[in-house]
Amino acid sequence: MDTALDLARWQFGITTVYHFLFVPMTISLAFLVAIMQTVWWRTGNEQWLRLTRLFGKLFLINFAMGIVTGIVQEFQFGMNWSSYSRFVGDIFGAPLAIEGLLAFFLESTFLGLWIFGWDRLKPGLHLMTIWIAAIGTALSAYFILAANSFMQNPVGYTMNAERGRAELTDFMAVLTNKVALITVPHTLFAAFMVGGGFVAAVAMWHLIRRPERDADAFRGAARLGAVTLLIAGIGVVITGDIQGKVMTEVQPMKMAAAEALYEDADECAPFSVFTIGTLDGSKPLWSLEVPCLLSQLATGSFDGEVRGINSLNAEYAETYADSGLTDFSPNIPVTYWSFRLMMGLGFAAMAASAWILWTLRKGRLPRQGARSTRWLLATAIVLPLLPLFANSFGWIFTEMGRQPWVVFGLMPTEAGVSPSVSAAQVWTSMIGFTLLYGALAVVEVKLLLRYIGKGLPDANPPRHDDDSDRPLAFAY
Repeated sequence: MDTALDLARWQFGITTVYHFLFVPMTISLAFLVAIMQTVWWRTGNEQWLRLTRLFGKLFLINFAMGIVTGIVQEFQFGMNWSSYSRFVGDIFGAPLAIEGLLAFFLESTFLGLWIFGWDRLKPGLHLMTIWIAAIGTALSAYFILAANSFMQNPVGYTMNAERGRAELTDFMAVLTNKVALITVPHTLFAAFMVGGGFVAAVAMWHLIRRPERDADAFRGAARLGAVTLLIAGIGVVITGDIQGKVMTEVQPMKMAAAEALYEDADECAPFSVFTIGTLDGSKPLWSLEVPCLLSQLATGSFDGEVRGINSLNAEYAETYADSGLTDFSPNIPVTYWSFRLMMGLGFAAMAASAWILWTLRKGRLPRQGARSTRWLLATAIVLPLLPLFANSFGWIFTEMGRQPWVVFGLMPTEAGVSPSVSAAQVWTSMIGFTLLYGALAVVEVKLLLRYIGKGLPDANPPRHDDDSDRPLAFAY
């Protein structure tokens, strides 16, 4: 791994996966904080105001880190992927411009009004600001995912052979891309699994470690988080099933790679739950399979045919003969295991949320000193990481499964790298970003643990003519 292409791919992967650690938390916490404040506004119960202020601080810390790491993504295109930027610039310009001018404007403007409007806006109007900011986060996700979906299933464009680039002809086709229409809800549901798990975990930690402090408030928060995770998990399963069928239609090689299916399965294709294979992933040695499940996931029928890697490779060699590629399959071990880790961690998070709801049923609290409670505490500590890493593995599968294309069927990944960037230059920037991101991770975790450990703040909304309640510039 010493070529500029390999290093550029590693750098983009590192920075993108790191940035996406903050994205689902930002989207979901914005809505969950808005729900908490709505409950307070409707009931007058100060416990929900205190929960709003606690999780509002945690949301703002995460939001700030997301902005810092997200800025780097814009530079990536020009630094290491200038040929790719030139090729898709006309397509990406519209959705990304709207994301910045509309969606991010809603987020930043109304979030600012929410932060500084506690003692300046009427309660109902102030509540509206956090809801608008939350909607802005969802809109940002939509426009960014619409751009990404073009890479998976190019639509609404024409090729300019003279300029050697794709040019936009139908903006609505890009926004209503069949891949985008299912990827957006799937991603949003997955984000709510992260936020729900985070809220439930923080609340359960306090219920178990500090049961004498604000037990009723944290019990309500734990139930809210667990219910959110469980409902969102069901949404992920339903949308993921639809997404699998769309993926099979537009990217059959990705589905074949997810299963490491080399030969066509004419009917009743089994789904491999767990496989031990050769190091190159080309031959299974032992496998635990569910009969006919892959056919159902891919086609909606237990008797559906699923294409294999070998036949697709032969077909693509003819269809894309001018691409310069000889192998059209992605890294099979990466796609196979990232697909299963995504699902396995997601189902584990759902099981943990169900356990929390069972523990807190009918007004109950965790039994202090019980062995099951100690296990519940350990589960709560890792709970936010389960859906968070499931999100990450899902995106690794999505992007790695598209290889060797950077835009499927139009541009090979190797053609998108900047022609003038050397391996030494990419090494330098990658090391710099990795060290910077490592430092930011330490700051993020310390800040989150600091405010989680403090517990619920006072019920009085902050007054911004007094800075004593604002130890951080971005924490209200």
